[in-house]
Amino acid sequence: MPDITPNPETRIALFHRKEIRRAIHNNEWWFVVVDVVAALTDAADPTDYLNKVRRRDPELAKGYGQIVHPLSIQTAGGPQNLNCANAEGLFRIIQSIPSPKAEPFKRWLAKVGYERIQEIEDPELATKRTRALYKAKGYSDDWIEKRMRSIAIRDELTDEWKRRGVKEQREYAILTAEISKAAFGLTPSEYAELKGLARQNLRDHMTALELIFSMLGEAATTEITRTRDAQGFPENETAAQDGGAVAGNARRELEKKSGRKVISSENYLGLSQGMKKATPLSARKLRKKKA
Repeated sequence: MPDITPNPETRIALFHRKEIRRAIHNNEWWFVVVDVVAALTDAADPTDYLNKVRRRDPELAKGYGQIVHPLSIQTAGGPQNLNCANAEGLFRIIQSIPSPKAEPFKRWLAKVGYERIQEIEDPELATKRTRALYKAKGYSDDWIEKRMRSIAIRDELTDEWKRRGVKEQREYAILTAEISKAAFGLTPSEYAELKGLARQNLRDHMTALELIFSMLGEAATTEITRTRDAQGFPENETAAQDGGAVAGNARRELEKKSGRKVISSENYLGLSQGMKKATPLSARKLRKKKA
């Protein structure tokens, strides 16, 4: 069984307005296979569609385990290990998917691969492209600035965890949930449900204030982890709870002084279609339930 990369660099790319989650592995892009299937087929259940494709193509089914690699991908409920494939592997999978989008997708893959080579030579290009992607989706410059900072703070924290013996993805998810619960009173999955999200990245749907307190919780956790020299999961779990509590106390103080709640069911699902922020009915119901 291949090693599971604990914390690869992850980003979201767009193909024909469809989100394709991806991660850096062995210095190249690996793409979430079910996202590719969804983009090419518009299938209601991409996983079921992929399973049918594999049953129809015995050769693909036989070599599928060598094509895909489980990588950690950020989801609304925290990091999850999802099957990914590089460009070569995707070309093989696409051969078995009858879709008029296949050729444009192959050209898109080639372009993305070339961009990765450019980013290796000039890392600043990766940051510029991420900013451009958010801008294209309709986010404000102020929000983008905060989101980019939140990515840097998150990377700093996960690097610290890795150095201190927190290696398993389940532990990463637990620590992230502890920070979130202490900061907002919600786990990431509960927060995503509040906002009416499915598999979208939760932080891409946070308001500016929510991002600020999320950053505070993770930055405080990093600082506490270092000053205590926390080692292993139990000590880092305590540091995560305390770091999240710093953000939680600050959030409650602001809410008390301003008279307004920081936690919001607002999301940015409609931005790519030029719509205003949406608040789904399910999110409003959950908000009332938690009130």
